[in-house]
Amino acid sequence: MSGEARKIRLLMHLRRSGITDHKVLGALERVPRDLFVPETFLDQAYEDKALPIGLGQTISQPLVVAMMTQALEIDDRHKVLEIGTGSGYQASVLAKLCRRVYTIERHKILLETAETRFAAMRIHNIVAICGDGTRGWPEQAPFQRIIVTAAHAGHEPPPALVEQLDDGGILVIPMGDDWGGQQVVRFRRDGDDVQREDLWPVRFVPLVPNMPA
Repeated sequence: MSGEARKIRLLMHLRRSGITDHKVLGALERVPRDLFVPETFLDQAYEDKALPIGLGQTISQPLVVAMMTQALEIDDRHKVLEIGTGSGYQASVLAKLCRRVYTIERHKILLETAETRFAAMRIHNIVAICGDGTRGWPEQAPFQRIIVTAAHAGHEPPPALVEQLDDGGILVIPMGDDWGGQQVVRFRRDGDDVQREDLWPVRFVPLVPNMPA
């Protein structure tokens, strides 16, 4: 089966699995996942599974990328903060849907590889830095949308991310740990009030603060 046929099969699977936002499906169609996986896993690039990218990190399962992106309710005016650049795949999908993506990765080598991919794909509305994602990016705040692609073990989201979320903004973050289970949670900010909505179970690598790149 050709790469294009595999991509079409994956998109059909995402539709059957509840991805109804045509803009999200269009973004996933336009971002070639095979550019973001290691060469040894190219034959699995369009399988609905997470794949290792080195340093104990993974490129997320396409369905999880699609579901989290859909949960953000993005439009083309939004400024989005992503915590956990990883391969750069999620950021590239976001970049097709919003005004600008600010993404933070704590592993310098992963960040540099992702930036090379952004340049090769001529994606110009992504700004990336190496740093501690739990601190957010205060110099660029507020953000209308924030997405975290690693699991936060606390009972509340990182305070810096809530502070940097614009009024009316949405934060989507996996919460929990490997022992108690993880789930994706959506927070909506309404002034000083932050409303929580538990969405679905998931498995992510942990969000680790204060770690060197």
